Amino acid sequence: MTASINDPASAVGCMKGAHVLVLGDLVADIYLDGRISRISREAPVLVLEEMGERVVAGGAANVAHNAATLGGAVHAFGVLGEDAGGAGITAVLEAAGVDTSGLLTTAERPTISKTRVIAGGRATVSQQIVRIDRESKEPLSAAMEAALLRRMEGLLPHIDGIVLSDYGAGTVTEQLKERLIRAAREKGIPSIVDSRYAIHRFHGIGYVKQNDAELAAAVHRDLPDEAAIIAAARELCAELAADGVLVTRGEDGMTLVTRDGATTIPVTDRSEVFDVSGAGDTCVATVILALAAKAEPAEAARLSNLASGIAVRKMGTSTVSAEELLHAAAVGKEEAPC
Repeated sequence: MTASINDPASAVGCMKGAHVLVLGDLVADIYLDGRISRISREAPVLVLEEMGERVVAGGAANVAHNAATLGGAVHAFGVLGEDAGGAGITAVLEAAGVDTSGLLTTAERPTISKTRVIAGGRATVSQQIVRIDRESKEPLSAAMEAALLRRMEGLLPHIDGIVLSDYGAGTVTEQLKERLIRAAREKGIPSIVDSRYAIHRFHGIGYVKQNDAELAAAVHRDLPDEAAIIAAARELCAELAADGVLVTRGEDGMTLVTRDGATTIPVTDRSEVFDVSGAGDTCVATVILALAAKAEPAEAARLSNLASGIAVRKMGTSTVSAEELLHAAAVGKEEAPC
């Protein structure tokens, strides 16, 4: 059955149950909420009364979380530290129904974390005042790499789509990358990569997701308009022998470039944007599920555009449900010009 945005119920229904493997750098987005109490006597800084702490799945974990809330059968692979951040990610993913048997824990490296301190008062709006990042710079050990590969091999025959989420922290090694790209090509299933710093590594991948700034960095030049973006995406598509490149462009929507041509998808909802954190992960999760459901690439991009539009209107790193996507698709269909 082929998913189609012209029939939202069918499109989202086809995505449900698709088995997706997500490998990448798992990030714990930690939010420390505090109420402003006073100015410190020790230094000219705020003193906060701690009000709460929460861990949200970020990076590859956010892709997996979004794919699960959209109805996919998700299998997450990556490395976590033996710490609160790692435990928090595991708990979030398991609560969403994600298969976490591919998550390895180790005392050798901490969980990648981004701790945001949020301050507010009774008469003020809460806002982020500082972010503290923590990650290991050490490469993944050979033993950890081998353990991940062993766990993947038994699952690959049952997978409908593959995601590589590369934030530059070393989880997506050359061996793991090559094995998953080869598996996708051999099985004839879709694959997609979101790589912030090293997109040129991923020759043979199915689809590439880049934002406009990442694409400009990849081709080493400014991209002042849509024509320049399309030309750059075509270059990258040819270089990687990919099936397509999806460029997210903020308020200008998305542009999908495939071997058959280019499609620009405008933003469907121009109401207030609250937070763009994790919107790219929502985009990737929606695309891979739609492609796994046999949607045409342009249809998958349109669905991901709708899902990303929902995500940016939520505070913090967030997920999108199948019901929300259904509603947005139905509204978009009603508002489409004749």
